Amino acid sequence: YRVRIGETMDNRYVVYGYTGQGVFSNVIRARDGARGNQDVAIKIIRNNEIMHKTGLKELDILKRLNDTDPDDRFHCLRLFRHFFHKQHLCMVFEPLSMNLREVLKKYGKDVGLHIKAVRSYSQQLFLALKLLKKANILHADIKPDNILVNENKLVLKLCDFGSASHVAENEITPYLVSRFYRAPEVILGIPYDFGVDMWSAGCTIFELYTGKIMFSGKSNNQMLKFFMDFKGKMPNKIIRKGAFKDQHFDHNCNFLYHEVDKVTEREKVVTMSTINITRDLQSELVGNQHLPDDQARKVNQLKDLLEKILMLDSTKRIPINQALTHPFIQEKI
Repeated sequence: YRVRIGETMDNRYVVYGYTGQGVFSNVIRARDGARGNQDVAIKIIRNNEIMHKTGLKELDILKRLNDTDPDDRFHCLRLFRHFFHKQHLCMVFEPLSMNLREVLKKYGKDVGLHIKAVRSYSQQLFLALKLLKKANILHADIKPDNILVNENKLVLKLCDFGSASHVAENEITPYLVSRFYRAPEVILGIPYDFGVDMWSAGCTIFELYTGKIMFSGKSNNQMLKFFMDFKGKMPNKIIRKGAFKDQHFDHNCNFLYHEVDKVTEREKVVTMSTINITRDLQSELVGNQHLPDDQARKVNQLKDLLEKILMLDSTKRIPINQALTHPFIQEKI
């Protein structure tokens, strides 16, 4: 269903622009005649049974989050209300201008954002995670595309709760979360909880500072290889817990790397009993830049924080409250 510019929805919203078309919905911009022409964003859910059901679930989760945070202190997108328009579920949100993927493209193409901005955005993202935990919600799709900023780029809001669920009802599927931001336990089929959002947040924060995707695997198997290039071989006790371990490891917990042969371009399986760490977070964060002391100090703190977030063992990953009190967040530059 296409709305037209100038069209009025629900007898009050006058459409003036388009923001984006997703697989599941369209987002339009409108002015609310019933509220002094206040600017709003309206997400129009596709009108089919599955999308409709998903939309109602998202609505329920948004209401729960907004109710848990009545004063809007925890950086999750505000839902104003919802209505139905020609049998489409429509959700009315606060208007936010850009997502962080767009901010990165515009201001930090392949170089990332200033450490001051990354500190502020990280703190706000962690506050959103704190609210999610308090409300017992997993977002399950945290990435720069699903984080919006306001006009002056100072305030951030986590958005798009279309993949979110109650923490108790999470199902084991290896395709939860967009691949680059997917935690090891999801790929291996180990029961997961709030740690999956923390992992995604870590990958997102790395990307905000460097402008580069932390783990850009083309498959779940390659994602595991990239994790181990960074952290070393995954401990056997973790591997053995995984429902999908046989796709990636043999009985002795050797890694079965599906790689494409350089010459024949055929896929071959290489058995790896050891994996050497080939990535160095310090040099990836600093690169060849000569930073002033105060910035270099912040970057070192960021490295420490990311190492604590990106633990392969989700039980050892830094909890949200400790992330919020970490020196990278607490010490202003």
